[in-house]
Amino acid sequence: MTPYGNEAVVSADVMGNDTSSAFKRRFMIRMILVLTGGTFLDGYILGIVGPVTSHMTAELGISLFWEGLIAAGALFGILIGSPLGGWAGDKFGRKPLFMLDIGLFVIASVMQVFTNSPLELFVVRLLMGIAIGAEYSVGWPMLSEFAPARIRGQLMGLTLIAWYAGFMVAFVVGYLLDHYTGMSWRNILGTSTFIAVALFLGRLGMPESPRWLWSKGRTKEARTIARRYMESASDMADMEKETTQANGSFRMLFSRQYWRSTLFVSLFFFCVVTPYFAIATFADSVLQTFGLGGGLAGGVGLSAVALAGSVLTVVLIDKAGRRVLTVPPQWIITIILAILGLWANAPGMVVLGLFLVFSFFNAGCGTLTCIYPGEVFPTEIRGIGTGFAAAFSRIGAGLGTFLMPWCMTNLGRSQTILIAAGIAAIGAAISQWLAPETKGKSLSETATGFSH
Repeated sequence: MTPYGNEAVVSADVMGNDTSSAFKRRFMIRMILVLTGGTFLDGYILGIVGPVTSHMTAELGISLFWEGLIAAGALFGILIGSPLGGWAGDKFGRKPLFMLDIGLFVIASVMQVFTNSPLELFVVRLLMGIAIGAEYSVGWPMLSEFAPARIRGQLMGLTLIAWYAGFMVAFVVGYLLDHYTGMSWRNILGTSTFIAVALFLGRLGMPESPRWLWSKGRTKEARTIARRYMESASDMADMEKETTQANGSFRMLFSRQYWRSTLFVSLFFFCVVTPYFAIATFADSVLQTFGLGGGLAGGVGLSAVALAGSVLTVVLIDKAGRRVLTVPPQWIITIILAILGLWANAPGMVVLGLFLVFSFFNAGCGTLTCIYPGEVFPTEIRGIGTGFAAAFSRIGAGLGTFLMPWCMTNLGRSQTILIAAGIAAIGAAISQWLAPETKGKSLSETATGFSH
């Protein structure tokens, strides 16, 4: 008699008999590809805009106001889609949502080709952002619920690597198509459709999360799917420690049991993202001094440095642990920004070097923003918690993007960078206080870490 009983054997016959290690490895590779593809798309739709902005602006007569709205359309969409997607994913399941969001993305991506006004383009980009926001709030929980505990951090961290890769690929593709072909800016923007369609097809037939099924009391289905697709017996046993028939709500995020989880992931996410977006404008002007601002080199170079920081974190995350890759880098970022703010007459080469170091460490600890939300919330509010944190972070991204020019003009460069340093310091302090060590722990252990 197996620990799953006769019901698992019968269901396995219905679903298929292949429960071999090779089958499970193939499934995990497929799962990683189709879920990291969502963050790749997020980076892609942001990176593809830059190379075609001048043609797009000239043809549609876009004002500075509309240019800012179009650029921020996906950002606003994520702010809407993340909490809604998280709520729906926890209520109706992971599987319907990660099919629905990629379906919406395919439709919106195609619509880009037919836009004829700034308003239409903004609405389309908003829809794409809503789809991406839902993707974050269901994709990260889905991956964390299937990933083996021993390599969960690495697999989750791959999603941020995919974002940087998507941005760089899009910038290169957009630049080459814009400069060396006669393709219109609409069709260049629409190239995201090919990736989205491939992801949609790749997700067909994917199973529901067994942990979500178990939390809803559907234990027979949960055991069947776990037996067929989950690699680790300990992870399967851990699933049965979950509370059954549990219904999550936004209110639970602020309950006595989970308010620390909500406070940590939200402020950590916010404080990592805000300085990055705030410093970007300043960094571009520095790079132009050295001939790297603008063009292909400028668009790819900084992302490459950030990508290196993210890759190193992913390599180390399940060996060194979460805290050592979360807390110290944030203090380093704080110090770097403080130096940039206080040393007004620093040589250009020093400023450039400091910014590159900032980009490296910011991306490194930023990788944890993809990992912690999927670990510190229980299954019944994992989607809601992840969606709330992602939405809260986009408020920071918006502040960094839109307030930066005003601050530079009215407060000056030094004060602006010092404000960014202050935000980074808050994030470092919050992480010093609350960041848990979840390396190698099961999800039932990580989700109760703050409640004891």
